[in-house]
Amino acid sequence: MDTLHSLIYGFSIGLQPANILFCFFGVLLGTLVGVLPGIGPVGAISILLPATFRMSPVSAIIMLAGIYYGAMYGGSTTSILVNIPGEAASVVTCLDGYEMAKQGRAGPALGIAAFGSFIAGTLGLIGLMFFATPLAEFALRFGPPEYFGLILLGLTLLIYLSHGSVIKAIMMGAFGLILSFIGLDPINASPRMTFNILDLWDGIDMVPLAMGLFGIAEVLINIEESETPQILKTKIKNLFPSLLDWMQSKGAILRGSVLGFFLGILPGGGAVISSFVSYGLEKRISKEPEKFGKGAIEGVAGPESANNSATAGAFVPLFTLGIPANIVMALLFGALVIHGMRPGPFLLKDHPDLFWGVISSMYIGNVMLLVLNLPLIPLWVQVLKIPYRILFPLILLFCIIGSYSLKNSIFDVLLMFIFGIVGYLFRKFDYEGAPLILAFVLGPMFETNLRQSLTLSKGSFSIFFTRPIAAVTIILAIILLITAFIPYFIKAREKI
Repeated sequence: MDTLHSLIYGFSIGLQPANILFCFFGVLLGTLVGVLPGIGPVGAISILLPATFRMSPVSAIIMLAGIYYGAMYGGSTTSILVNIPGEAASVVTCLDGYEMAKQGRAGPALGIAAFGSFIAGTLGLIGLMFFATPLAEFALRFGPPEYFGLILLGLTLLIYLSHGSVIKAIMMGAFGLILSFIGLDPINASPRMTFNILDLWDGIDMVPLAMGLFGIAEVLINIEESETPQILKTKIKNLFPSLLDWMQSKGAILRGSVLGFFLGILPGGGAVISSFVSYGLEKRISKEPEKFGKGAIEGVAGPESANNSATAGAFVPLFTLGIPANIVMALLFGALVIHGMRPGPFLLKDHPDLFWGVISSMYIGNVMLLVLNLPLIPLWVQVLKIPYRILFPLILLFCIIGSYSLKNSIFDVLLMFIFGIVGYLFRKFDYEGAPLILAFVLGPMFETNLRQSLTLSKGSFSIFFTRPIAAVTIILAIILLITAFIPYFIKAREKI
């Protein structure tokens, strides 16, 4: 009953005209970002974060969250019609979605993606409501050693679940930690790694870092690519799936919803991994696995449901533990801190308007997305034809304005361009930016909780192993780190 009352309270906030407007703007922009290949929710949130500084915290997070789950809806459009994923989580949708489109079934593919996303997003929100409160109450038992262990586990899981080389992910995580230490020491206020540059005494802000790594780097990468996506020339009809389509897809939607939610909770998991796992599961349990990759509607329904449910799951550790589960959550973590709110177990108690207002807005946003996506598909097809030479100068302009508006500082704009060039080089040499950003966000918490724990124990590391929760999380982190290197040890032995 308390949950129901809280949800009603949330809708009283979410249904305020200003919040409905920001929710609509967020999901519309998120869909557009998902449709346009190469930008993604990370770049969009990085660019628009400075625009939220004058908003109320609730409206700001409602809009930024709308961009995130809206991009999951929009990403399926390019995957099905162009065979290019508009968002990383929609990569798997290309396999069967594009094949369905070539067979003249683009309408049912787009329809089941939209309806599956709506159902999964709703189920994910129900999970978020019922899991968040008990987990927050459990997290109230945490002290500095427990938080240190949890953050260490999060950093290890991030490396372990990285898409590329484990060694490269560790290097990027270490670089992110080093960047987070620049500025004044949190304990004794002495400057560290500032190189006598006064602007660095406050440390590096996340906005120019994220804009550079994802916004500017994306522009530089796409300038190299002269190819224009070819739109599949087919009539889009029968957007409402048939009864047979629903019968084939219902199991995939439900399984993808549950799987996506729980994988979304895991640090480093998220929408990308959940969509791949969902596709693999559907193919494995199918009575006709050979039809996957040739236009199986389950291959669209399962992954699209999983990636939308994962977006709701990712909010659980952010709101209850103060631990971002993925790169977008790291940006939302930064947004909450900028607006004077500390994510963690006290968020539900101190700022119930934010927590329940965002949840109610996600219900509203899911309905908006369902209503928007199907009728606007012809418009999104036209948007796909916008030349990059027009699109990317606009992105560059927004990045410059956003970085400058943070402190009215040219230094931040310069930092953004430096990180843009660095991000471009990272992309060229297959170094992922996500571990860097997550480590950068978690770095201050990692250091503060480590030093507070050692202060409590008078310098003894035994405090981490005499507290049960801290001991379990640290041991798990060590085991995961060791197992991540096992393939390298095996290859080294084979070469001997």
